[in-house]
Amino acid sequence: MRLFRHELRGELLLYVRSRELAFFTFLLPMVFFVLLGSTYGKDTVDGVKGSHFLEAGMIGYGAISIAFAGLAIVLVIRREAGVLKRLRATPLPAPAYIAALLTAFMAAFAVEVAGLILLGRVLFSIPLPHQLGSLVLALLLGAICFCALGVAVAALIRSAEGASAVVNAIYLPAAFLAGAFFSPHHFPSVFRDIAAVLPLTYFLRLVRNVMLHGHEIWSQGTNVAVIAAWGIAGVIIALRRFRWEPHEG
Repeated sequence: MRLFRHELRGELLLYVRSRELAFFTFLLPMVFFVLLGSTYGKDTVDGVKGSHFLEAGMIGYGAISIAFAGLAIVLVIRREAGVLKRLRATPLPAPAYIAALLTAFMAAFAVEVAGLILLGRVLFSIPLPHQLGSLVLALLLGAICFCALGVAVAALIRSAEGASAVVNAIYLPAAFLAGAFFSPHHFPSVFRDIAAVLPLTYFLRLVRNVMLHGHEIWSQGTNVAVIAAWGIAGVIIALRRFRWEPHEG
């Protein structure tokens, strides 16, 4: 436990000190929220106020941005730089390192959610969520799912140079198709068909149902099951394919 706490403090410091990582994974969803909320926040989207719809969407975007994209890129870069290989030679157990890394990214996501809710309250007068217990469980489920998928994708990427390109090519279209920024109901049918298999689609539905419609998480069986299934698939791929040694050199 002592080694875990020490590593967690280090991971949190590394995250904060990485300006590019902190901006593109942590601050960018807040920037999008302010810009898009100012643009169509007073409109009605899917029966709710646009700012309310967008707040939940940016929480989903933050989850895939931090827990999936940020984590995957960091793991690939560290693996190919030989950092992970050197860590295996230290007294720090591998499970403690992975747990500390995942906890740091989930903590960053938690802070971002709090920031988005605060911005929504101050700038757009969005009421605080009522079903806090269900919301916390939904966010935790989504964060775990996307962390698992982030580790899985990192295991499949073979070079540090290609990490950012591959990850961006996955999560940015997914965020658009799933409806993080706009309602997907008017998208072409082929886009809706693709969105129907994306874990972010079901996470956004879960979060919006809890935040905007006051549903409890246990009434969202389909959404919870799909998110959990994607998370389990990510864990299986990560366990089978993740490696500590670099592919290059």
